Amino acid sequence: MPRLYTEVFEEVIAQLIDERSNAVDLITGLDDSARAIFIAQLFHKNPKPYLIVEPRSKQLNELYEDLTELIDEPVLLFPAEDSLAVEYSIASQERIAQRIDVLNHLATGRPGIILTNVAGIQMRLSPVDTWKKGSLKLQLGGEYAFNQLEAYLSCYGYQREPLVELPGQYSIRGSIVDIYPFDQANPIRLDFFDEELDSIRTFDPLEQTSIDNIDQVTITPAIDIVFPIEAQQALIPELRQRMDHIVKHTSNEEQRALISARYQETLDQLEQGESLKFASAYLSLWDRTGTSLLDYLSSDAQLIVMELGRIQQVEFQLLEENQFWIEQEVSRGQLLPNIEMKHEAYHRLREAPLNTLHFASLQRGMSGITFHSIHNYQYRGMNSFFHQMSLIESELTHWLRQGFIVQIAVSSKHEAQRTYDLLHEYDLPAIIQADDPQSEKINILPLSLSKGFELPLDKWVVITEQELFNQQRRPKVRSGKQSNAERLKDYNELDIGDYVVHPIHGIGRYTGIETIEINGNHTDAVAIEYRDQARILLPVENISQLQKYVASESTTPKLNKLGGTEWKKTKARVQSQVEDIADELIQLYAQREQERGFAFAQDTPEQYKFEDDFPYPETEDQLRSIQEIKQDMESDRPMDRLLVGDVGYGKTEVALRAVFKAVMDGKQVAFLVPTTVLAQQHYHTIIERFADWPFEVGLLSRFVSKAKQQTTIDGLKTGAISIVVGTHRILSKDVVFNDLGLLIIDEEQRFGVKHKERLKQLRSQVDVLTLTATPIPRTLHMSMIGVRDLSLIETPPNNRYPVQTYVMERNNGVIKSAIEREMARGGQVFYLYNRVASIDRKAQEIQDLVPEARVAISHGQMSEAQLESVLLDFIEGVYDVLVTTTIIETGIDIPNANTLFVDDADRMGLSTLYQLRGRVGRTHRLAYAYLFYEPFKQLSEISEKRLNAIREFTELGSGFKLAMRDLSIRGAGNLLGQQQSGFIDSVGYELYTQMLQQAIKRKQGGGSQLVDRPTSTLDWQFEMDAYIPSDYISDERQKVGIYKLVQRIDSQEAYVQLQDELIDRYGEFPDPVSNLVDFALIKYYALEIGITQIRRKRQELIITFNEWGTQHLQGERIFKALSAIDNKAYMGVKNNQLELTLNIYNKAVDQVLNSLIRFTRAAYETFDQKEEE
Repeated sequence: MPRLYTEVFEEVIAQLIDERSNAVDLITGLDDSARAIFIAQLFHKNPKPYLIVEPRSKQLNELYEDLTELIDEPVLLFPAEDSLAVEYSIASQERIAQRIDVLNHLATGRPGIILTNVAGIQMRLSPVDTWKKGSLKLQLGGEYAFNQLEAYLSCYGYQREPLVELPGQYSIRGSIVDIYPFDQANPIRLDFFDEELDSIRTFDPLEQTSIDNIDQVTITPAIDIVFPIEAQQALIPELRQRMDHIVKHTSNEEQRALISARYQETLDQLEQGESLKFASAYLSLWDRTGTSLLDYLSSDAQLIVMELGRIQQVEFQLLEENQFWIEQEVSRGQLLPNIEMKHEAYHRLREAPLNTLHFASLQRGMSGITFHSIHNYQYRGMNSFFHQMSLIESELTHWLRQGFIVQIAVSSKHEAQRTYDLLHEYDLPAIIQADDPQSEKINILPLSLSKGFELPLDKWVVITEQELFNQQRRPKVRSGKQSNAERLKDYNELDIGDYVVHPIHGIGRYTGIETIEINGNHTDAVAIEYRDQARILLPVENISQLQKYVASESTTPKLNKLGGTEWKKTKARVQSQVEDIADELIQLYAQREQERGFAFAQDTPEQYKFEDDFPYPETEDQLRSIQEIKQDMESDRPMDRLLVGDVGYGKTEVALRAVFKAVMDGKQVAFLVPTTVLAQQHYHTIIERFADWPFEVGLLSRFVSKAKQQTTIDGLKTGAISIVVGTHRILSKDVVFNDLGLLIIDEEQRFGVKHKERLKQLRSQVDVLTLTATPIPRTLHMSMIGVRDLSLIETPPNNRYPVQTYVMERNNGVIKSAIEREMARGGQVFYLYNRVASIDRKAQEIQDLVPEARVAISHGQMSEAQLESVLLDFIEGVYDVLVTTTIIETGIDIPNANTLFVDDADRMGLSTLYQLRGRVGRTHRLAYAYLFYEPFKQLSEISEKRLNAIREFTELGSGFKLAMRDLSIRGAGNLLGQQQSGFIDSVGYELYTQMLQQAIKRKQGGGSQLVDRPTSTLDWQFEMDAYIPSDYISDERQKVGIYKLVQRIDSQEAYVQLQDELIDRYGEFPDPVSNLVDFALIKYYALEIGITQIRRKRQELIITFNEWGTQHLQGERIFKALSAIDNKAYMGVKNNQLELTLNIYNKAVDQVLNSLIRFTRAAYETFDQKEEE
């Protein structure tokens, strides 16, 4: 294994390890990656719990990245909000999960490194004993009281939900308890027999089915600050006394009424056993001594403090910033005055009874500290060479002559080889380091570090690729579990109040499931309300006829009138339009099948080398998509493929591999993008990716001079230019290709009608690959019926974080601190403000809040040239903050912008919010989105749902699925250039799609498969209870889901599988559920073999077949089927229809159903044999 030259630190590290306990030491001189290397070496020699406090955001992130690269043990972040306003807002769960992870790790005492900021030390935590009691070990066969288990889950932060899908949730259904701890890869299912724990299983949160049986599990808290309800309630007398005192001394009558009402609300919540929103603010009244993260460290732990003087300065700034928010909340009655909400970090760190190692550039803020030892290193940060080889050569040669150990740290083996080849071209004595570094050589090692440095006295120099080639650091891939990769709920799931579409009755409103009694038998029915309060009860066995009404986001449909003609007319109108679209789609499909294009050759060795040059590991979806595209290109049918993938999921790299394949076969490639800014970005990406290959790349857009454009056009005509990137300028008549083989279109829906017509012509001649992050249903329709093929990239790259999303009242303190934090790490900020009239004033407000920020404005009323100029300047880092309208919603890729504010987020649609949030979090950096609404504003229910939905969908992987749901909700847009969203709104997306599919199938001659099987309904006249009782499944949404699964039973396997799933998820099922599932299988077989009626007549069961079933079930087949049951049977034929009478004297319902299953299955199997004959 290649290693760094750390001998320079060995003597000091040995001294530190040999010291007495609680020694305080100081190291000056070292900075950045040199500090990380020193700490990693200390940890290797002396592994135990380490806590590092770094007050600067940028340095904290870089230190974390470096240590992750240098050590194999856990390196964990304890993230804490600088701003109290943010800390108490509705935050996404990831940061809480990270803090829980740290507290659980420290509770074990295992070696590892924890990093935090000043706010992490200031944060008030639960007493250590309270936290440790929060781990509950459950063992198979153990006895646990149900009420105590539920009390534990509630106290330790778990939220009760009907269905457990995300970490921090639990659910109780009968004897089954589902729990999803943050530190488990999958949720846990506990199955009790009375109070004995009968089984423990992990289960899949998407399918809700069990995976593995385990013997024991430890449930850890799902909240970072545990404040037991009983402890909160014990504070009621003291709180009441304080509150009464404040109310009494408030002179303003209006103010007094406000805070009095708020205080009463707080006391009521506590008395009713509800947890307070501001509970942790009152921790100091319960935990008087005050617990911080330092108290969670074992006595032998190592504390490392970066820049104590800076910590003192940061703490003073935070105190000022938070004071305004505290005063505001106190005046609103949300908080009590004079409550210590945070610890003092500076004093706690100075006086911590731990081995403490300080790193500092200067000894500022350290007066009065007695150091056991002080070690000073002479240190120089590394200058950038900006790829100037003459400068690199002279510096490297100088260091080697001086006897330095020279090491170049690069991000991958591929980069190591590339650097080695480059240095050899200049006759520099480079080696790719295999183990120890060699003197007189330039040692190249694959190790990603943030900064290079020189230690002149120790004769050691480390250079990174960032300094050599100005190449951004590529962080170590994190393959850790994506516990929150979102499992999207089906958009067809029904909630009470949702609009539904019934094919016969039209659009109604779903009001729930009702258990009804008919002739003494219980069954469930779906209640649907129509105009004038008319309603129907649809038997649950027909639930598959219902569809959720999905159309434009703003559309509220009118309820149809039961029995009126309006719905028939609407359907007829839509049908005629569907027929036209079906004709056009079929014509397109036929044309595509007949066209013949160029068949590209199979992959060449050069193709493999080009792909190996990609420095990141590909995701499985990327690899599959690449394979699908190559297969299309190698066939002689013109490719027309849609590549769908969320922002930053690697669509461009997939496309570039197709580009390389095309140019290697001598063909030209056109890369068409909707905006000039995007053209510029793609052009630079291609130039960089193709740097080592002899292909000319051209750019056609308004940013390119007329002369350069003409040179590119000439080159395309002669074939001198292989690849061209451009806007719709590429589609102009004067652009003629020598031999165009591949057209790549980015976000096609953003081109105009005229351009689309030109694209239609090109489609039939060349291979076409369309890239999109948000497919509009028009493109999905085309994929659905085979006009266009579809590839999906649904998995994020391994080193991407979810966007941290906060929903909160607009707060200037938060805006100021978040912009400063982003600027401190060298990043940029979007501030979304959707009112052009006052956007200048908003920009000035931000400028006043953060005077050092460079603020720019962009909106749709600027000229195109002005807009593009501002955006390009922002991309190039000229500005820190862009105050903009929703013009940034799509198509702008600014990886350095990782903080987003959205003003008046409650007024925006879900899809817009999702698109906007997609502007940040495109790299390995943690990104933040703040969704603001007006202070004191009462949000509408719809706004609240929308904001909660976007917050919940912070999880990685939610992107494509949420976009699909959004687009379905938003409307299917515009198919083949014809505006038809009005038609979709009138019948709903799903029915529209169904009508279109049926029309296509019919016109293609595939609509008459069931002509020889006339039976589609079964007349069932047998009294029994067949429904799902509410005490078995209480949640209506889950009940609907199970009814849908019951309707889908189409085999013995599906029948058994559903029974297993019911037992797995809900426990042993009662008789009515057993009857329901049995009947579903009987009905499936019965319809397949031509049974039209099953009716009970006293002690007999009469089964009637149609003519078709009678013909098929003749001779020995009927006897073979009857041999499967032990009932006496009589046969007769009436009107060419077989009637079979079974004796069911003294038979219970379950025995009758069992006989029917055996008989119908046996008969069905004889049909299969007949087919084979």
